[in-house]
Amino acid sequence: MKRFIDNDWWPILEPEFQKPYYQKLRQFLVNEYRNQTIYPAMQRIFQAFEWTPFSDTKVVILGQDPYHGPHQAIGLSFAVEPNVTLPPSLRNIYKELDNDLGIKPVHHGYLKHWADQGVLLLNSVLTVRDGQAYSHQGHGWEQLTDYAIAKLSERPEPVVFILWGRSARNKLKLIDQETNVVIQSAHPSPLSANRGFFGSRPFSKTNAALTAMGETPIDWQLPEHVTMTN
Repeated sequence: MKRFIDNDWWPILEPEFQKPYYQKLRQFLVNEYRNQTIYPAMQRIFQAFEWTPFSDTKVVILGQDPYHGPHQAIGLSFAVEPNVTLPPSLRNIYKELDNDLGIKPVHHGYLKHWADQGVLLLNSVLTVRDGQAYSHQGHGWEQLTDYAIAKLSERPEPVVFILWGRSARNKLKLIDQETNVVIQSAHPSPLSANRGFFGSRPFSKTNAALTAMGETPIDWQLPEHVTMTN
């Protein structure tokens, strides 16, 4: 099989790509990309894994599925292309980051600086139809991403899992909470942010956990000016 993740995620995930469920998902995606407008661009489907290798992953921020508007999804949970209006959930994430650590919001949602430091920004479902949220749920992505979460949980080096909202918290069963750290709260969307997301202080809690593990804390301050890279 042609290698399409160019780091140590490949030997971990490659056996899954051989399984019948993924072959069925792959055929579904071929038809979808051929006949519909699908996000993100095909070459960005596995961007989260590309930018944050398995052995470098220190933190997982779990999202649900990609943004379904034009020029938004880049293959990372909650992130958007530079020069795109910040989605409401990301605005609330920045607001909590300011309240938690005093880090003022930047004017873009390009989160590569976090990914480069070991923050795996992973959606449960990696593709979506234009304008149709959750349209690719139940086609096999969940099996692949659940497997990735489970493999991270089994790693000798612990991981901080940030679970926002019910969908993310449903993944608790995949995580060994004896060896890893789980930080959970309401989702940052406008519908639920006031019901436990604001004031949850996930960023300082994550850095405290990393420090206790002997790991370098995350620099959550994003650069103000960015250039999009592949």
